[in-house]
Amino acid sequence: MTEQVKAKIENSLTVLLVSDLEKSNQYYRDVLGCEVNDVWAIRDDFGLGFKLIQAKDPQDVIPNKGTWNTYAYVENFSGLDALYEELKAKGATIALEPIVEDHDWGSWKEFAIKDIDGYIIGFGSGNRN
Repeated sequence: MTEQVKAKIENSLTVLLVSDLEKSNQYYRDVLGCEVNDVWAIRDDFGLGFKLIQAKDPQDVIPNKGTWNTYAYVENFSGLDALYEELKAKGATIALEPIVEDHDWGSWKEFAIKDIDGYIIGFGSGNRN
């Protein structure tokens, strides 16, 4: 019997329908620090990645209700704090101020921002160092 090789996924992108592609590209570049081109908006070698697509009808832009649209992990609390300060200084709308929750498995810290269409992007870390 031949063993099947499992292909490796290198990265992924969150696909977002946006109401104004030009304004979204500017936001993701200037506020989130992404490299933006006709194909994607990425940061940190696909640590954070989006495919922004112009919606044909603004009513098609429907952020998730009550939760994130995407979530990214940061190595530790100090890196998360630095990212929070960076994004806040660049004018990001803070949807959730940094909070720490203690669990039986350890501590988790997170915050979230909201883009110009109301999409929520969460960032978190489980390492205090």
